[in-house]
This record gives sequence, structure tokens and C-alpha cells, in this order.
Amino acid sequence: MKLVKIFSIVFIVYAALVATFESLLGYYQPRGSSAVVIVTSDNDGKKYRRVLSRLDSNGQLYVARNHWPRAWHRRALNNPEVEVVVDGAEANYVAVPVSEVEHQQLSEAHPRGLVFQFMTGFPPRYFIRLDPR
Repeated sequence: MKLVKIFSIVFIVYAALVATFESLLGYYQPRGSSAVVIVTSDNDGKKYRRVLSRLDSNGQLYVARNHWPRAWHRRALNNPEVEVVVDGAEANYVAVPVSEVEHQQLSEAHPRGLVFQFMTGFPPRYFIRLDPR
């Protein structure tokens, strides 16, 4: 019984650490030359802005869902016509889910570190290619 209590406490502390880390990332939303702002919309047309890491590969622009908060990803797939601010310039794009081969290539070209994965609770990773409209 004592072992179950210890594991429960460790799990709760870890879950709180992940929730805190994810919340701080969402609140502070780091920006820089390696970031883009994606503007997605819901079915009612309401727009949402999200700062994401920019991934460039073979002349294509990509973004990835690397965290548990993922509403922007769901909206981009449901309403793929998005606006993206890249290097201060806003343009229209189509959000396209990548193929398995493309996913593998991107995962190898842009690996996530173990510490990052640990701090974010080992979320699955999904890529979206942003094709200019």
C-alpha cells in the first residue's frame, strides 16, 4: 500500500510539473526568427492567434503540434485556410496534414530533445505543411 501511495504522489507531482510547464509556454509564447504566428478560425469564423515554432524543410514551411494543448491544430485541420505571419509578413496558406513518409523525414530533420519531451508529458507529434494560397 505504501508503494501505491509513493507512485501516486510521484505521478501527481509530475502531472503538475507538465501542466505548469505547458501553461507557462502558452502564456509567454516565445517569439523570434524561429517562430510564426498562425491564425486559425473555428466554424463560427472566430479567429485565434497562436505562436508556433517554424520548421523549414526542403523549401517548405511546416508547423508541428508538440504539446497537449492542441485546439489550434484541430481548427487548422477543420478549416485549413489559415493566415500565417512569417518574419513580420502576413500571408494566406492552406494547412495540409503530412504523409507518413513526410512525417518521418521531418521527425529526423527536427528531433525533439528528451528533456523537452519529459517536460511536456511525452505528447504525440503531428506536422502540418503550410502551402501558400
